[in-house]
Amino acid sequence: MSYQVLARKYRPKSFDTLVGQEHVVRALSHALDHQRLHHAYLFTGTRGVGKTTLSRILAKSFNCETGISAHACGICDACTAIDAGRFVDYIEMDAASNRGVDEMAQLLEQAVYAPSNARFKVYMIDEVHMLTNHAFNSMLKTLEEPPDHVKFILATTDPQKIPVTVLSRCLQFNLKQMPPGHIVSHLDNILGQEGISFEAPALRLLAQGAHGSMRDALSLTDQAIAYAAGTVTLDAVQGMLGALDQSFLIRLLDALASKDGAGLLAVADEMATRSLSYNAALQDLGTLLHKIALAQTVPAAIADDMPEREHIVRLAGLFDAEEVQLFYQIAVHGRNELGLAPDEYAGFSMTLLRMLAFRPEAGGNVAKTAPVVAAPVPARLHIASPAAAAYSAPPTRQVAPPTAQIVTPTAAPVAVAAPVAPAPAPAAARSAVMSPGRAAFEAARNGGKLPAAPRAAVAPAALTPVAPVIAEAAPVMRTPTTVAPAPPWDEGEQPPMFGDIMSTPYEPEPKTEMKVAPAVAATMATPEPPAARIVPPALVPIAALDWEGNWPALAAALPVRGVAQQLAQQSELLTAEQGNGGLQLHFRLAMETLLSAGSVDKLSVALGEHFGQTVRISTEIGPVSHTAHAQANADRAERQREAEQLMQNDPFVKTMMREFDAVIVAGSIKPI
Repeated sequence: MSYQVLARKYRPKSFDTLVGQEHVVRALSHALDHQRLHHAYLFTGTRGVGKTTLSRILAKSFNCETGISAHACGICDACTAIDAGRFVDYIEMDAASNRGVDEMAQLLEQAVYAPSNARFKVYMIDEVHMLTNHAFNSMLKTLEEPPDHVKFILATTDPQKIPVTVLSRCLQFNLKQMPPGHIVSHLDNILGQEGISFEAPALRLLAQGAHGSMRDALSLTDQAIAYAAGTVTLDAVQGMLGALDQSFLIRLLDALASKDGAGLLAVADEMATRSLSYNAALQDLGTLLHKIALAQTVPAAIADDMPEREHIVRLAGLFDAEEVQLFYQIAVHGRNELGLAPDEYAGFSMTLLRMLAFRPEAGGNVAKTAPVVAAPVPARLHIASPAAAAYSAPPTRQVAPPTAQIVTPTAAPVAVAAPVAPAPAPAAARSAVMSPGRAAFEAARNGGKLPAAPRAAVAPAALTPVAPVIAEAAPVMRTPTTVAPAPPWDEGEQPPMFGDIMSTPYEPEPKTEMKVAPAVAATMATPEPPAARIVPPALVPIAALDWEGNWPALAAALPVRGVAQQLAQQSELLTAEQGNGGLQLHFRLAMETLLSAGSVDKLSVALGEHFGQTVRISTEIGPVSHTAHAQANADRAERQREAEQLMQNDPFVKTMMREFDAVIVAGSIKPI
């Protein structure tokens, strides 16, 4: 008698012996016991999870001579014939080879005839997603209303390719992948019946290699029995599958825990001498880190019979949870980037060194850094008007130009603190500095009630740090004195409502009187120069060329593009000499990459056409400042500053900011 493989010999023959699909078994058993039989069933799932097995068990339950039941006898003629594959009324059809409309029409023509010696005629169509659209359409009517003696069982590994018109006519059952624990217990039972000795870690490795398929697990077990000459051992299974010895990974993590870079590279070199797959090593390393993370958070999830359980528990105590998560992410990304590395060894070793480099110094805690000492900078304080201080504007608000400025040169280091928003002023203080129109608006919004305001209030000055500027004036002290105007109505009278606002005479805002030292008065009246202006060097004109020597202006006007244009605009002209051989120009560049793609030759041609003679260019690498690019940036910044200053000094904008607390959105002002 010929040998029968384990996958066929131990195929389940009843619902009781089916492994890993309890949710499907429960639904089908209840339907059979209560005689609630559907005419079409659809089983979906990956390979080797029991689709064909379930269809045969279901066919036996339909046609068992003892009656329709979830527990077929297995010994009657119908049950034994279905198990042997010779039952005439159970037809298994391969849709991959019978996918046309003609084959489907022939099947439907035979379906109208009654079964020969069975209760139901069962059609099992495997890989049904391979049928053509015409074949699907031809079977829709029969699939929806078949004869009473016909049952359809469809099986597929890709249900997305099945039309929804077919799915809606079937009871759909999704078969899950087999968990490793179910596969190990099933292999244990089968090898026990076969009388073959084995090692438990070897079975777990076979279950992992099956990737959820019971048929794959049984096929690998057959191969392992032949490879190991009758004894399934861990070494034999590792050699057969090409699996990585976990000791390499454990040694890697031990070296990582002790921050031993030489130890990491020693393990990588040993793996290279044995020609082990670095891709598989990173995959197994990610799996091992996942188990370590489980051991840290859910220790019960680590099985007692796991071969490396002792090492996993030990490593879980050597690393913090944050470190394990970081190493896992690095291993996953390192595996994805392995194809981009110069070679697999470089990619694998760089992944290990990345883990070592990014590991926190103190158990996952952020290392403490020394305090940063600010460089010596001059401090400049901006004293806002009392009215602005009373309104307590947020730090991001842009207000009108200040009334006065104090410039204090400082030689020692000064720590500039972050601006602190002043505390909101009370309603009485706000009313003391409000204009009559604003006060009437506030009174109308509060139902006509406004608390009595004091006759005089001194508003605190708001201090806002701005860009440091060095001035020659000596530090002075000022005392702002603010006289608040009286409200336009008496204290006992009702404030005016909206209708009276227009009749209320307008009174100007209170003036701020400042006592300023005479030495500073002249400084305050003088406008500040722009903060970032590039002062070009003195131009050296070349009379022979009738050129004033302004290289930034010439570079911006040259008709060149691409890298040659960048070379012209980001270079600084150092010397220009007129000789018998033509014009010799010497430039300084900040980046050597600007000399690529023949940019120097293109610039020489453009300059030769401009000057009407031969131009030779020499270059050097170094810092540059007076370039066309820098000049354009400075001009752009100056236009932006002028636009912002013009907007803030606009009388209408000032009125809106004063009367209605309007603010200028930062970055919204653009020069035209």
